Amino acid sequence: MARAERIRLIRELEQQRSSRIICYLTGDRRGFETKIAPDILTYFYEHLLEIGKVDAIDLFLYSTGGLTMAGWRIVSLIREFCKKFSVLVPFKAQSCASLISLGADEIVMTKMGELSPIDPSVTTPFNPAVSPAPTPGPSGKIVPVNVEDVVGYFKLAKEQAGFTKPEELDKVFANLASNIHPLALGSVYKARLQIRMLAEKLLKMHLSGEQKIKKIIKAFTEELYSHDYLISRDEAKNKIGLSSVTEPNTELETKIWNLYRKYENDLEINSIFNADVFLGETNERTLIANRAYIESLPKSHVFQTRKILRRVTQAGPVAAPGVPQRVVGMIQERTLSEGWIEESARGQEGENNA
Repeated sequence: MARAERIRLIRELEQQRSSRIICYLTGDRRGFETKIAPDILTYFYEHLLEIGKVDAIDLFLYSTGGLTMAGWRIVSLIREFCKKFSVLVPFKAQSCASLISLGADEIVMTKMGELSPIDPSVTTPFNPAVSPAPTPGPSGKIVPVNVEDVVGYFKLAKEQAGFTKPEELDKVFANLASNIHPLALGSVYKARLQIRMLAEKLLKMHLSGEQKIKKIIKAFTEELYSHDYLISRDEAKNKIGLSSVTEPNTELETKIWNLYRKYENDLEINSIFNADVFLGETNERTLIANRAYIESLPKSHVFQTRKILRRVTQAGPVAAPGVPQRVVGMIQERTLSEGWIEESARGQEGENNA
């Protein structure tokens, strides 16, 4: 049983770490991606209430990111229940997950562990759209605006184009404001201030030294240039100066990695979903996809999507008089349920995995 095996590995980690562990993984399987979001806070609280106040809590974390305020709240909530807060990073802890890690007394990174810049993207009804729509909002496909991309635009104008005079910079700003709504630019400015504020608050929970903290914040928000840049444990510790990063010994690294591989398998992270292959020889089948986990020894919550997939045929367009009408095959999907459920001790119930 999947949960029973994961629980065994969690218990082994707790014994070696002399801590209590909460696992939080948001899957990034193509088509089934999930992100860190505020909807998980009540579930975290339930797990923490079951664990109670203890000396040390480890957050076993895998995520490509999400909403920054949710990340901030996770750290502050966990710290209400422990004296020492650590993050275990088996593989990806990117963007908002990196922000969470900045708030930890210790960041235990395997050789595969990776952090990333924390500069956020802003999405508002005033953002530009891929295809122009009559009015801003749901009718257009909104394009997120990355905070540091806006800053990079001004650096390009100053450092590469040599625009330094006030009247030149006025034109640079006017050109930007003509393509991105001024209210969206205002949100970008506030997001830039906010991410620095949050990073500073999180780092000050366990670090001292203003210059050291400023150096770390600058590295994670602007110096690495691309939000896709991946930070190894060596770079995080020895180049950026994040002294909370530690390397596990061989035994601990093996246990962390073995647990990650169980979740990787359950979330089918490396599996590409093909509806036609999934249906096989049948015309209808129920899909059950586990997409994220919050799990500890006392209980398990899984974000799960259930769908019915059905093969149907319909008549195609008439090509010409006397030409037989084509029959077109297609696959219809209907979502039955989607959301967080508590997984039983017996493991997942259902017809078919994706």
